Amino acid sequence: MKSVSLLLKSLLLTLLLAVAGGALAGEQVDINTADAATLEKVLVGVGPSKAEAIVQYREEHGPFKSVDELANVKGIGLKTVERNRDLIKVGEAGPAPKPAQPAASAAKGTAAEGAAPAPVARR
Repeated sequence: MKSVSLLLKSLLLTLLLAVAGGALAGEQVDINTADAATLEKVLVGVGPSKAEAIVQYREEHGPFKSVDELANVKGIGLKTVERNRDLIKVGEAGPAPKPAQPAASAAKGTAAEGAAPAPVARR
C-alpha cells in the first residue's frame, strides 16, 4: 500500500510540473523577438494583455536593453520581473548601425596614412 501511495504522489508531482509548462523546465524567452503568445506561455503572471503590452512597448521604444527595462511596460511591475528573471533573455534585435564615415576617409587611397584630411570646399 505504501508503494501505491508513493507512486501516486510521484505521478501527481509529475503532472503538476507538466501543467506548470516550460517555465519550470528551464525554458527561456527572448523579450526582443518573442510574440505575445510565447511571452504569455513562458512568463509567470503574464496573461494575454500583459504579453501584448510587452510587444507594443518593444515596437514603440525599440528593443529591450536589459531585463530590468521590462518594468517600464504598463502592467509589469518589479515583482513580475524578479519572478521571471531566470526565464528571460535579452537578445539583439538586429545588428547595430555602423557609424558614418567622413567622405574623405571612406574612399580608399584618397589620403596617405597619417596625413591630414584635405580641406572641404564650401559654397
